[in-house]
Amino acid sequence: MYCRQRTLAGIASCSGVGVHSGRKVNLTIKPAPVNHGIKFVRTDLLDSPEIAARFNRVVDTSLATVIGYDGFIVSTIEHLMATFAGLSVDNALVEVDAHEMPIMDGSAGPFTRLIQAAGIQEQDAPRCVFVIRKAITLEKDGKSVSIFPYPGYKITCSIEYDHPLIRHQTFSADITDQIFIKEISGARTFGFFHEIEYLKKVGLAIGGSLDNAVVVAENGVLNTDGLRFPDEFVRHKILDCIGDFSLLGLPIVGHIVTYKSGHAFHHAFLEKFFLEKSSWETCTLPSNCDTTDFDGHCC
Repeated sequence: MYCRQRTLAGIASCSGVGVHSGRKVNLTIKPAPVNHGIKFVRTDLLDSPEIAARFNRVVDTSLATVIGYDGFIVSTIEHLMATFAGLSVDNALVEVDAHEMPIMDGSAGPFTRLIQAAGIQEQDAPRCVFVIRKAITLEKDGKSVSIFPYPGYKITCSIEYDHPLIRHQTFSADITDQIFIKEISGARTFGFFHEIEYLKKVGLAIGGSLDNAVVVAENGVLNTDGLRFPDEFVRHKILDCIGDFSLLGLPIVGHIVTYKSGHAFHHAFLEKFFLEKSSWETCTLPSNCDTTDFDGHCC
């Protein structure tokens, strides 16, 4: 874990289509000053309104993570947010000219490469983090999310689907830049063929295709190139988890454990997290921090 805040060293831009709207969208990511956090700007609207990427701005979690404020929204932010968190980027300004983020190839890989190409700049200010002191757990309807004390940032995710290609999958990793880049960022979103056909009939997933999602049919995936990882499904769930938990606004020093969770349940957990303030504290990292032996003592 980096001791000092970080932003982009240059400007990064790309374009793509929204997975649900099918609308072309242009995206530009710019460096931002210390303590700015991640903020989105809708350049297609009058006065280019701005919104902070925080859990208390989440307005919908039914099909993606959507933030909104004062009558406007930015949808499907989880993959880009996961990229910021996975690469330890604390401050950035994201300009977008539509209501939905581009889906790219369905993973965080394109965003990761985009930010790597722009470069990452260390800033002259310490990072603040959430240090978990006591376990917090939310359980409901067979789903669960917990967070435990841990001297680093770790996620363990388990999923179960009644499909022979998936069944039960678990993936656990300490989230570092290199682990995120190599093991998580390339995992694509997935859906079942019958669900996608229904979504299209009701006017959703208009931009969805085999170029930006893994489509699971009865006997396997429809994508001719197959899976990128044998357990790509659970790896993508970890990617989503990283993005959703980044909406806490600060990095986490702790171990997140999820079972059959998703965007809505993640958001419910974040609400509970802020109600259990005795279970965590905010901490300014010391200048020589190293979470491999971080003892929880703050500056």
